[in-house]
Amino acid sequence: MKKLITLSLLLMMTIMMSAQDKRFSPEKFEADLKDFIMKEASLTPQEADKLFPVFREMREKQRGIYDKMRKLSMNKPSGDDACKQVILEYDKLNLELGELDATYHKKMMKVIAPSKVYEVMKAEKRFHRQMMKGWQRRGRQR
Repeated sequence: MKKLITLSLLLMMTIMMSAQDKRFSPEKFEADLKDFIMKEASLTPQEADKLFPVFREMREKQRGIYDKMRKLSMNKPSGDDACKQVILEYDKLNLELGELDATYHKKMMKVIAPSKVYEVMKAEKRFHRQMMKGWQRRGRQR
């Protein structure tokens, strides 16, 4: 009986721990992103120290634009005029996002070599693709 209770407790703890791993942690996501980019772009610690303050600032501003885009897509506007306004606002935000990227890419090229910035950009896209694939796989397993 004692073994059964111990085994049951171990099983419950394992289930609880695996459930905790599935929760999204912004801090872990950012740390994983930084590690991935450093490795994939072959950044030295000195390059990373120069780059990541600029990179984090860019991501924070991007997040603000993405939040506005998400709010726009939350409710379906009624009527053509309202739809037109939402489309125009969405397009404006996309342009703003492109301008923001261009501005920050220039800032990044001032602190590390353009070839490294290029590798950082590719690494960030790869990281996001891998994360999405992982989330999709976990969603199918439920």
